[in-house]
Amino acid sequence: MHIIVTIKQVPDPEAPQSSFSVDREAKKVVVAPSVPATVSDMDIYATEAALQIKDAVPGTTVSILSLGESHVMDVVKRPLAMGADALYLVQDANLAGGDAMAVAHGLAAAIRKIGPFDMVMAGRQSADLDQGIVATGVAMLLGVPVMTNAVRVAMNGEAIQIDRIVDDGLDTIEATLPALVTVSNELGQPRYATMKGIMAARRVDPTVWSQSDLDTLESSEPLTTPVDLFEPEKSSNVELIEGESPADSGRLLAQRLRAERLL
Repeated sequence: MHIIVTIKQVPDPEAPQSSFSVDREAKKVVVAPSVPATVSDMDIYATEAALQIKDAVPGTTVSILSLGESHVMDVVKRPLAMGADALYLVQDANLAGGDAMAVAHGLAAAIRKIGPFDMVMAGRQSADLDQGIVATGVAMLLGVPVMTNAVRVAMNGEAIQIDRIVDDGLDTIEATLPALVTVSNELGQPRYATMKGIMAARRVDPTVWSQSDLDTLESSEPLTTPVDLFEPEKSSNVELIEGESPADSGRLLAQRLRAERLL
C-alpha cells in the first residue's frame, strides 16, 4: 500500500502576535524574519494516521509531499523522523502564492507524478489560513472519494474506515481505495520522532520539483481575487457602575443590564 501525506510549512502559530503584520496594499500578511517555520499541526496528525496504517499493514510505504516557496529541511523532514519513507517537495513561488484551488492543482499534479497511490491523507485545515478546502479540491481533481475530519482511521478489508465527530456522537463511514482522508487533532497524540528516526531522516534526499516539472498540471491560475485584507479596528467602551455599598453596586448593575436587555 502507498499512502501520500500532504503537509504544509507554516510560520510558527505560537509566535507572538507582534510578529505578524498586515500589508494592506499588497493584501498579505507579513511575518517577521525571527518567526521559525514549522509543519502545520493538523498535518502531523495526518502523518500519525498514515503511520498507524503502516504499522498495521505490512509493506505500506508513506510518502510526504509539500508545496511551498522555500522549504526548511529540518522542518519538512519531521514526518520522516516519525517514520515516513520518502519526501517530495514542490518549490514554486507562483503556485505557493496562489489561492486554495491553485495549490490543489499543484498538489494533484505532483501526486500524479509521484505515481500510483492507494490513499492521500491531509490535515483538516492549515494552521495559517484555516480554510480547510485544499484537500477536498485535490480529491476532486484526482477523481477519488474524500472523507473529512477523521478521528480514527483503520483498514476494513480493502476499504478505509474512519470515525468522524458529528453533533450527536461519532459517525463511522468507509470508502473503497483509492481515497483521500483529512484528519483532525482528536485522533490522539502523534508519536515523537526517535533519535534513530532523526538520523535516518537526515540521510533521505528529497525529490524537488518546480511548476515546469509538473507535466499534468491543469491550471495555476487562482479562482479567487483578494478584495481587501485588514486588521479589525479595536475599540472598547467601559462604564463603571458604583453604588454606596457592594449590594447597591450589584443592584445598579442588574438594573443597567436589564435596561440593555442582557438579563
